[in-house]
Amino acid sequence: MTTAAAKTSSGLAHTSTGPDTADRARAASRAADLAERAAAVARVAEQHLAETERDASFPEHALAEMRRTRLLALLVPEADGGLGGTVTDLVDVSMILGRADMSVAMIFAMHCQQSEAIVRFAKPPLREELLARLAAGELYLASVTTESGKGGDLFKSYAPLRETEEALEIDRAAPISTGGSNADGFLITMRSPSATADHHVSLVYAHRSQLTVETAGQWCPMGMRATHSLPLKITGTVPAHHVIGEHGAFHQIVQSVFGPLAHIGWSAAWLGTASGALSRVLHLLRDPAGRKRFDLRSELLLTRLSRARQRLDTVHALLRRTEALVAGGTDWSSTGSQLLLNNLKITAAEECCAAVDGLIDAVGLRHGYLQDSPTRLEKSLRDLRSAVLNYSNDRLHLADGQLCLLDPDVRFD
Repeated sequence: MTTAAAKTSSGLAHTSTGPDTADRARAASRAADLAERAAAVARVAEQHLAETERDASFPEHALAEMRRTRLLALLVPEADGGLGGTVTDLVDVSMILGRADMSVAMIFAMHCQQSEAIVRFAKPPLREELLARLAAGELYLASVTTESGKGGDLFKSYAPLRETEEALEIDRAAPISTGGSNADGFLITMRSPSATADHHVSLVYAHRSQLTVETAGQWCPMGMRATHSLPLKITGTVPAHHVIGEHGAFHQIVQSVFGPLAHIGWSAAWLGTASGALSRVLHLLRDPAGRKRFDLRSELLLTRLSRARQRLDTVHALLRRTEALVAGGTDWSSTGSQLLLNNLKITAAEECCAAVDGLIDAVGLRHGYLQDSPTRLEKSLRDLRSAVLNYSNDRLHLADGQLCLLDPDVRFD
């Protein structure tokens, strides 16, 4: 992960225009530029929100704006023509998009996860080819990691990857593939050609033009409707050098890229969605018409607002702590780091949903439950209900319980 490691002095701040001041000015300008790009995508997403929500259709206009603004190149290094973004940028942009539409934020965050895997693990000439297309906004990536019968376990794959001298044969079914119907390229997990166990998994890249992609069902969910996460059947042949990383070593990519960026990107999207909901509620309450409708001195109302903000501040603090560890290049194999990363996902999934649920009680039936309320609480709750299921919190709790036994002194890294 490329990072902008600007360190501040522990002494008094200087007011002269030295290197630190110039660095801060450049960082502020860059952050403002990324915020403008993200805001442009958010505006387009909101313009088509009713349509994508009603039809459970992919947000094609928002994706087109991601291409135009080159947000798809956020994590591509500047040396390769990209925006050279950091994990902080990923969090900030995902939160902005989440305030408009959680589906769009999740699509973006998951694309960035895939692009970072290419940056870190793809080898020449594939790396140069893909980064050039990513930098130009020509390559929207989807992942194919789900598989029937493995219960969401990323470290397993049953579909065999067949290898010839010059090619890899792909024959893969995925019960869920977020954005797969619109993706330009795919990162696909399969059982390694030389595997002796199901956890010997390889990650393979395929252009859409190299595949036959068939829809194998429908997408009619309660929430997250615009992710258009249809089940797919994918077949095709790719060159042998399209392996990302080493054959059978996908676990290394999960530990260093897929796991950290998934939990951080998802949590940022969820936090953006919940904070957007709270903001809309507060604007409603502060509006002159709202002040007539609601008793702003009500202890019950004030307490519910406080609890919603408390939940979101808790998630935000945990998210920024985890983000800082990623930026600092932490060792995610350590027990404490794994616990923190898993607990970020668990906490964000639970607390963001609980915050919105509490806001529904706070404002009542008209503005909490009905679809035509400007608060959009009904949609936010449906979307956030998926968070605990998106790589199940129950599975993470089981893993964390085992990790706890490895740390009887309860240390915090």
